[in-house]
Amino acid sequence: MELFIGIGRKLFHIYEKSAARAWFSRIVAVAVSIYGIYAFLTQRIADYLFLQTHFVMFDEAKAAIIYFAETAAMIWLFAVIAYYINKLLRSINRKSEKEKASGQGWKALSFAIPVLVCVLVVVGLNLPSQSEPWQSEPAESPASSGSNVEVNTPTSAEPSQPSAQTVMMQDGFVFIKGGSFAMGSPENEPWRSADETQHTVTVSDFYISPYEVKQGDYAALMGSNPSNFSGDHLPVENVSWLDAVAYCNALSQKENLTPAYTIDGQIVTWDRSANGYRLPTEAEWEYACRAGTATPFNTENSISPEESNYYGHYPYEIEDNYFSQGNLSTKPGEYRQSTVVVDSFSPNAWGLYNMHGNVSEWVWDYYGEYNTADEADPTGPEAGTRRVYRGGGWNDFAKNMRSAYRAALPEDRGSFNLGIRLVRNAVNGTGSIVSTGMGSEATGNGNVLIVFFSWGGNTRGIAEEIQRQTGADLFEIELVNPYSSSYNTVLDEAQRDQNIQARPEIRNHVENFEQYDTILLGYPNWWASIPMPIASFLEEYDLTGKTIVPFCSHGGGRFGQSLTAIAKLAPNSTLGEGLSIHYSGGSTLSQDVAVWLELNQIPLK
Repeated sequence: MELFIGIGRKLFHIYEKSAARAWFSRIVAVAVSIYGIYAFLTQRIADYLFLQTHFVMFDEAKAAIIYFAETAAMIWLFAVIAYYINKLLRSINRKSEKEKASGQGWKALSFAIPVLVCVLVVVGLNLPSQSEPWQSEPAESPASSGSNVEVNTPTSAEPSQPSAQTVMMQDGFVFIKGGSFAMGSPENEPWRSADETQHTVTVSDFYISPYEVKQGDYAALMGSNPSNFSGDHLPVENVSWLDAVAYCNALSQKENLTPAYTIDGQIVTWDRSANGYRLPTEAEWEYACRAGTATPFNTENSISPEESNYYGHYPYEIEDNYFSQGNLSTKPGEYRQSTVVVDSFSPNAWGLYNMHGNVSEWVWDYYGEYNTADEADPTGPEAGTRRVYRGGGWNDFAKNMRSAYRAALPEDRGSFNLGIRLVRNAVNGTGSIVSTGMGSEATGNGNVLIVFFSWGGNTRGIAEEIQRQTGADLFEIELVNPYSSSYNTVLDEAQRDQNIQARPEIRNHVENFEQYDTILLGYPNWWASIPMPIASFLEEYDLTGKTIVPFCSHGGGRFGQSLTAIAKLAPNSTLGEGLSIHYSGGSTLSQDVAVWLELNQIPLK
């Protein structure tokens, strides 16, 4: 503060020389201060000051003179604020009431004008834009009118895929003309996963909703709304796969259609000939999402936060271009930290909204390796322990919204970024498929082990609080070759290991691991997933029949796709309800941990 006061006095000593010069300098001060406010907001400095984003990002594509001008303007702004605060305090402390009164009108005005202008600019720059497409109310669903609509929409496509498709709507659903396409991702696609093996698939005609299921529709039919966010026109989320198939059947019965599913507890049988509502298969979902494209997104190679609702600070390929963003085709943008209404942004070439982002969407298939032989209308593995969901959500990095990206969870688990999109048959299928109901149920019985990996100490603090409340054994994962203690270096190391799916060697090991029934697994959210030492741990031990209950520290993205990573690496375990803690948790950590332990039936000491 003393430094800024000194700078302010030097800058404003001209005030004492003449009134004209004083007013001129005040005008200049206000103008530069406004530019400083603009720089402060556009560079999202407040996000870093109040820990609302993970890392400080510098836009190296910006001209150096602009960068230094903005920095200088912010320094000027702080000097102006410090000067006027000091001036006001000195005025208040004057001994004589007569001295205080003399000339205070003009001095008060000279103080009030720049402050008032600054306040107005801040308010103005933060007002929501009414033209933002993601803030608009959704259009009335065509389903209510029962009309058929045709719109010719161009699409970029590979020669082997449909080059164009007429978007036809019947009873509010888009008709998708079947065809063949390359499902999965090519080996040179950045940030692809090993489970995306590319293969040729053919799908038959089907109808698909242009929108994710809305909360208002779900609540009206099912009598409750499980969503984390609240709004009739927002997508329903926090629904399990079992909830989703139950909703499909309820809507079919309401509209006098033949339900697609027979539900007996967790055993679900799909009648492929039924004309009722159902979930898309994984192949149908990807075919509809791509809309004729063969690139990572249906918007070609990248997708911006102005085109989709996701963790906009982290566009595609940000991980390995973090400090040299001039190489990025899409720059970091807004992170809304919430779902948006279901008709936000522009639809893809086939008329479907939010296939990338907002909420992920359940599909029918069990998770497993693809059958890479040419297939027609595939329905996934015959059995499994996890169900697939697709598309990415509001808190995902762009890499996890790619058309080929596959996520998975137990069928009885929901998430705050996971919803539903409905389809119907356009041609009758044949036969039926029975799912064996291999869901999970976290019981927390037996011996408990707290396992954690921590770099900065936040996760360690959470793990120690859990041990304080449970008395459980504590095991910290340590590496043969630890990550760097340098913040910038560890960013590069973490993204490198994730990109190549490395398995860092663990130095220490759990003795008598078989004695533990429940593993409380802690980690920091690194690049929207687990740190690779967690993958090393999960692959080292036999987790069959054990319950894994995750907890993570994060800087704004909650779990990211870390739960999916755990679900894939430990398919024969039960997955409990996770706990996400913002950084170190603050004053509510103890209570948050207590509620989480009770939810998962973990015994206290």
